[in-house]
Amino acid sequence: MKVSIITVCYNAEKTIADAIHSVLSQDYPHIEYIVVDGNSKDGTVEIVQSFGGRISKFISEPDRGIYDAMNKGISMASGDVVGILNSDDLYENPWVISHVVDLFKTSLSDAVYGDLNYVDDEDIKQVKRRWKSGDYERGNFLEGWMPPHPTFFVKREMYSRFGGFNTTLQFAADYELMLRFLYKEQISCAYLPMNLIKMRMGGASNSSIKNRIQANKEDRKAWKLNGLSPRWYTLYKKPISKMGQFFKK
Repeated sequence: MKVSIITVCYNAEKTIADAIHSVLSQDYPHIEYIVVDGNSKDGTVEIVQSFGGRISKFISEPDRGIYDAMNKGISMASGDVVGILNSDDLYENPWVISHVVDLFKTSLSDAVYGDLNYVDDEDIKQVKRRWKSGDYERGNFLEGWMPPHPTFFVKREMYSRFGGFNTTLQFAADYELMLRFLYKEQISCAYLPMNLIKMRMGGASNSSIKNRIQANKEDRKAWKLNGLSPRWYTLYKKPISKMGQFFKK
């Protein structure tokens, strides 16, 4: 089983090397690594190029945002499974992809997801929040649930059948895609109960109250785009459900 891993980046010279190293250190041998850069103005391109042929495919050109760049990466992918690692994230350990592939094979699922740790921007050994996903049931989405997108691995065929990221959404296209795949189209998925990702604190949707409000509006739009109706409390519970992440050990 070939796994395509996509990293999209823009002016990420402070973190991109960590992300690349975490992919290249994986013990699974059949990895296609794709890096999509948005025409960075800092040293990002030079850092990526310094890894030479260890990166399978690399482009650097202007794009229309992070989700447009992710769609470009998906269109370039040739693997059986696609995973997306953000430029400021890292895999938790060198055997993440091996465990993901094992679960795809044993579960025969269309998607696999796991857990995620939010870590300090400067000290990635310092865990700030723990996102324990838990097993999936379709009704979970109605209760404000979603899996952490950086842990979400999907068979490439699902993108061909159901489409990529909706670029009309600035903050919630990952939520919309998982809602569409899991809840609307009901693709099969399996939960891997282990930490897969170290994610640096921050992110566009959480960088300000204004962005968080906009993201919540886009969450509601995600349901409407798919002709779906949440419960009256669904999108209130979504941010509230994350409060417990600060207390999980």
